[in-house]
Amino acid sequence: MMRNGIEFQVYGRMALFTDPITKIGGERSSYSVPTYQALKGITESIYWKPTIFWVIDEVRVMHRIATQSRGVKPLKYGGGGNDLSVYKYLSDVCYQVRAHFEFNTHRKELAGDRDEHKHHNIAKRMVERGGRRDIFLGTRECQGYVEPVAYGSGEGYYDHAGEMPLGTMFHGFNYADETGGNMLQVRLWQPIMKDGVLCFPRPEECTLVRDVRKVTTKLFDKNSVTFAEQELKELEGGRL
Repeated sequence: MMRNGIEFQVYGRMALFTDPITKIGGERSSYSVPTYQALKGITESIYWKPTIFWVIDEVRVMHRIATQSRGVKPLKYGGGGNDLSVYKYLSDVCYQVRAHFEFNTHRKELAGDRDEHKHHNIAKRMVERGGRRDIFLGTRECQGYVEPVAYGSGEGYYDHAGEMPLGTMFHGFNYADETGGNMLQVRLWQPIMKDGVLCFPRPEECTLVRDVRKVTTKLFDKNSVTFAEQELKELEGGRL
């Protein structure tokens, strides 16, 4: 059995998982729960290499879903000073996340870096450190914090809430380097939260998929990527 899973808790004072429909008028309103793509981005901020890609298995909502509105002054498109908008954020958020990585078989140039044991060890260390890069909850102004957790532990606000349909939501993007194609695609789905838990379908299981634009894939090699074997040696030697 492949050792490739991590569990962590991410939390923060505010979050903004933008519903794209609300961006039309220049204002933004958050979904009630994080999107698959937002959680994937958080997990990639903990640890990522082009050799792997992360799959988000499920998320558990720990705190009550609450919102707060704030007036902001974004720059006007085309210049001319600032505009005035209202953004609706989630407040005091906390989520438990379970995820696992898989090797990106479309990256044939990185086949020599497919060592699940070393990638898994590095990923677990990065969770303990709170992530390799800054953690954002949907957008840069919403700082997040990561720490290890035993998924399912503790009491969540919605543990006995039953089923909560959440309507049609943005699931994520299909990137060409992960699909082997030449098209950026967007995925949608219709989630139902059960007792505070969202179980995500795999990207290829989503049926609502739309093309966005054609893209090209960047190539990597051993000269541009530190392989997991070398990186783990540096971690154990205290150099990272």
